[in-house]
Amino acid sequence: MSTTVVLPAPDRGDDLPVRVSVPAAGDHLPVIVFSHGFGESKDGYDPLVDHWVANGFAVLQPTHLDSRTLNLPPDDPRTPEIWRLRAADLTRVLDALPTIGRLDLDRVAVAGHSWGAQTAGMLLGARVVDVDEDWTDPRISAGILLAATGTGEELVPFAAENFAFMRPDFATLKTPTLVVAGDADQSRLSTRGPDWFTDVYRLSPGATHLLTLFGGEHSLGGITGYASAETTDENPERVAQIQRVTTAYLRGTDLTVDAAQGKLEQK
Repeated sequence: MSTTVVLPAPDRGDDLPVRVSVPAAGDHLPVIVFSHGFGESKDGYDPLVDHWVANGFAVLQPTHLDSRTLNLPPDDPRTPEIWRLRAADLTRVLDALPTIGRLDLDRVAVAGHSWGAQTAGMLLGARVVDVDEDWTDPRISAGILLAATGTGEELVPFAAENFAFMRPDFATLKTPTLVVAGDADQSRLSTRGPDWFTDVYRLSPGATHLLTLFGGEHSLGGITGYASAETTDENPERVAQIQRVTTAYLRGTDLTVDAAQGKLEQK
């Protein structure tokens, strides 16, 4: 069961639409606030959202200003600040949780994919190098970071010049977090190989587990949608692995991994 709520956001320039997906019945539902990747929207990632809701979670998905559905022009004055506005979007959703009902405010996780993983990571404690801002939110008890961008030392020149925020410092990320990465995910923004997407696991004290998916590219088998054009590595079994492991991690139950699909590391 899904509905859209619109949160007032006068300082954002546009109010914030949020898709709220919940099981048809039940109270004290654990919460996942999900941040989409570049260009996506609140209406994506159904393979994950449907599974989480079927397993008793409430999922809230804001549409950030970089979404293709909003078509923000490159010269919009907000464009250089979207990385901050993304984090503020998640904070605004957290502020609204008490008004929604049926939620367990003591069990709130934040998750994200790609740029959304960097956004979620900020609320988990990660910071941007040389930027004295702390977005850590104590209301969050766990995190799921899917294809999270790595450190900024090996950015290609274009990214280094235009995406100054892509220089994360993971040393302050202390909230318990599961990192998911594909071992065939080669970013065009970094000169590093797929191991770039494991930096947050290696460098943060809070990232407790790393799930590496064999053959996984940036869409990790197709998590962005059931028929998403961006998926270059369609693999339902890979998606099912992510569904199972993320759900088990947030429930605090045993993490069972199909060894043919990937491997799990734990600190």
